[in-house]
Amino acid sequence: MIKYKSYEDYKETGITWLTMVPKHWEILRTDSVTVYIRNQINPDEIKSEFVFHYSIPAVQETGTGQYDLTEEVGSAKQLITKKSVLISKLNPRKATICIAEPKDEITICSSEFIAMEAKKCDLKYLFYLMNSEMNRQRLDAKVQSVTRSHQRVYPSDIYRFWTALPSTTEQQAIASFLDRETARIDALIQKKERMIELLKEKRIALITQAVTKGLDPNVSSKDSGIEWLGEVPEHWEIAKVGNGFSIQLGKMLQPEQDKETDVLVPYLKAISVQWDKVSVNEETQMWASPDEIEKYGVRKGDLLVCEGGEVGRASMLTDDIGMVIIQNALHRVRSKTNSTVFLKYLLQVAANQLWFDILCNKATISHFTRDKFSELMIPYPPLMEQNAIVQHLTDKLRDTQLLLDRITDSITLLREYRASLIHHAVTGKIDLRDYDVQAQ
Repeated sequence: MIKYKSYEDYKETGITWLTMVPKHWEILRTDSVTVYIRNQINPDEIKSEFVFHYSIPAVQETGTGQYDLTEEVGSAKQLITKKSVLISKLNPRKATICIAEPKDEITICSSEFIAMEAKKCDLKYLFYLMNSEMNRQRLDAKVQSVTRSHQRVYPSDIYRFWTALPSTTEQQAIASFLDRETARIDALIQKKERMIELLKEKRIALITQAVTKGLDPNVSSKDSGIEWLGEVPEHWEIAKVGNGFSIQLGKMLQPEQDKETDVLVPYLKAISVQWDKVSVNEETQMWASPDEIEKYGVRKGDLLVCEGGEVGRASMLTDDIGMVIIQNALHRVRSKTNSTVFLKYLLQVAANQLWFDILCNKATISHFTRDKFSELMIPYPPLMEQNAIVQHLTDKLRDTQLLLDRITDSITLLREYRASLIHHAVTGKIDLRDYDVQAQ
């Protein structure tokens, strides 16, 4: 990591979250250097021959590209006539903050965005300032006292922020530095993300080969009669999932106690189950009776499969997690006489072939019902062969998963470094006035 120099002289700001800034920087409120745009319009009243940009070129938190500005609640929209910083009012902690760059055509965006023009500061510097971790944390703090369904930020929240600004020339130097450095980091992240894509493609190819063709390349094949599967070894049986596995759909959410014997118990929902990962949140609870806890409970070795959301997504419970039940967005699968791990691999292949999108009609709200799951036709190798395939994949995929984890961790570190660089630059922790990026 490059070592940057600090400024020579600092001063106290009187701001608890900022403390010290370079001595020559000004302490200002956001409303003294920006203008809140209030160009509310009704698109139906605009002449039809005009072209409206609903998706415009925009500089985003993660680089330059197209950003869709049409997501909204209600029909009101805003007219954007100058380069502006846009911040979503909804859930600002996760919102994309971007620079809208309108061209010759009329540009309008949702009224659920706060649009800001720079008045006494550089627009690109304002973009980085609002994207800095300190301001995202401050925006996040503004919505903590309201209910989750009403989490939003208001213009008055942003315009009351105190901040410290250098001269416009210095702002431009900082913004130029951040443009170059964040572009380099983003390019490296993109390369690593591409490596992840290739590794995942290799992973699914290994899984597909093993669970559809077996481990013996010389075995005779037959048509499985299953569209997403193709040919399989001749001695494999083709039958319904329900023939070899018991399937239990979870309990409908019960937010209140019905009986004296009901107790609060943690539950798993669709988002809790990702491919090869199950996350338990002890705070996510519902009421259930002792009989229901027994009926919908989970244990080590269970296969959990999403009924809604990304239907068919599945993961094994590799540990005992105590008294936890499943909500009705999940199926719990247990073996009758077959390998649940082998079934999980088959579900990954079906998902990769987009079979669940077809089976569950993704054009509407898709649900992988118990009936659909139970009727799904799959291949059944002999149990000994199922176990051999599972062991083969466990061995082959171990190194791939370790590499995926390392690359994922490196991307996390790069994103943390990117955020830290922006924070240090816009708070004056590093002096970039004479920094020559080409010489590094």
